[in-house]
Amino acid sequence: MISTYLRFSVWGASVLFAIACTAGIVLSGWFVPLAMLFWMLTALGIYDMTQKHHSILRNYPILGHLRFMFEEIRPEIRQYLIESDDDEEPFSRDERTLVYQRAKGIESARPFGTRMRVYDSGYQWITHSVRPKHIADTDFRVTIGGPDCLQPYEASIYNISAMSFGALSANAILALNTGAKKQGFAHDTGEGGISRYHRQGGGDLIYEVGSGYFGCRNNDGSFSPERFAALSVDPQIKMIEIKLSQGAKPGHGGMLPAAKISPEIAEARGVPMGVDCISPAAHSAFSTPLEMMAFIAQLRELSGGKPVGFKLCIGHRREFMCMVKAMLETGITPDFIVIDGKEGGTGAAPQEFANHIGMPLIEGLTFAHNTLRGAGIRHRIRLGASGKLISAFDLAKVFALGADWANSARGFMFAVGCIQAQSCHTNRCPTGVATQDKIRQRALVVPDKAERVANFHRNTMKALAEMTGAAGLDHPGKFMPQHFLMREKDRDMVVGDEVYAYMPVGFLLREEEDGRGYLKRWRRARAEAFEANDGGI
Repeated sequence: MISTYLRFSVWGASVLFAIACTAGIVLSGWFVPLAMLFWMLTALGIYDMTQKHHSILRNYPILGHLRFMFEEIRPEIRQYLIESDDDEEPFSRDERTLVYQRAKGIESARPFGTRMRVYDSGYQWITHSVRPKHIADTDFRVTIGGPDCLQPYEASIYNISAMSFGALSANAILALNTGAKKQGFAHDTGEGGISRYHRQGGGDLIYEVGSGYFGCRNNDGSFSPERFAALSVDPQIKMIEIKLSQGAKPGHGGMLPAAKISPEIAEARGVPMGVDCISPAAHSAFSTPLEMMAFIAQLRELSGGKPVGFKLCIGHRREFMCMVKAMLETGITPDFIVIDGKEGGTGAAPQEFANHIGMPLIEGLTFAHNTLRGAGIRHRIRLGASGKLISAFDLAKVFALGADWANSARGFMFAVGCIQAQSCHTNRCPTGVATQDKIRQRALVVPDKAERVANFHRNTMKALAEMTGAAGLDHPGKFMPQHFLMREKDRDMVVGDEVYAYMPVGFLLREEEDGRGYLKRWRRARAEAFEANDGGI
């Protein structure tokens, strides 16, 4: 009985105070607002006890609302008061602070030594040279364009990864692209098409062609060669990227409800107002590896010979080998491939997909790099990497494992003011980065944030140059797995090439046993279909 009284005590007290304050009105008008307050609480308690959706409120009228209030502010309490500087949620405070400092041009050096536990399993470091080099020119570039490319692109080795207008606000897109223009690096449009804000910034664009073919689609959602040709000749577009899958939700399509489609989004995507905008899980322009290579060749021709490649998060490894076998059979190779790690992702995704589908970047990049080496065509194709790459060490590591350049989405989001509120899908982003609310995105001042985007890129390249020079190298592209050491277990140290070794060039063509499962999958892969002959994966 005592517990029952306690559960209803707040509501009972509200009733008593409401009656008392009502009686007190006779003595003073000051009791009027108090009476109104307690009668409102009384009514709320009655509603709580009679509603049928929340068991807690039926058992704890009024008092139960405190539980929902604390649950609502729990992420903020944890982020600002509880989590340590190196807790990953998904980026640690240390990582975010590094981006903020470099974006603002603030000294990012740290006093009093490392706070990392250097003897714990998983710790990694770069070997340095007793003859370090000074690198004056930090504008590191890579030429992207294979033998069939007529307009190769001299790309920065660090660029903005795919984020669509619609997912990001107009001001965020404009700030990112303006910053890219200032510092001379590329901005991937995401699959949402090219908006007026991409064009207004004037920065180099990588046009991403997703399964919805936004910007180059027919009215039925199929690919339109005519519209693609008209769009892709724009000199601001430097490369074409076919999106097969993305790290956050590989194998998952999407839908933008009609209610969320603004005239600007409809303009960028080439879709009508008032109709749900569908992004299918798979492409309709091709269904086999051979058809995929033909599509790549078609886009290259329609764009006037610009670099054409594709992006994917590695799933069934044999399927990637099917693509490589189709390259060998047709003689058609993409100019580049971007490997997206499952740890990537700027928007919302189903929890099961975000947590448990797709291969992390390191394993995916290593597999793609070695498969291309094994097929003898790695020299024809540039490899990009994306997935939680924000520091010079992150970049050096993926270059060592085979990447020619790297992309970052959330790093540049931090540069324009993102605070990792993780409300990207609610349209209530507190900093105006991931929202279409005109009032909220007004908080993002484009000239200021564009400068921060440029600063972040420039200062990250300087840090990378210093790290590269410390290793005795003159370009980040010369990092190799042996430049890295890591703790596999507490106290046990392994060299990077023991774990992530480069496989011999042509070993798959020669059918050499590798002891890592490459040849077994290669024998089961076929260019004619993504499915295996034996029905397996």
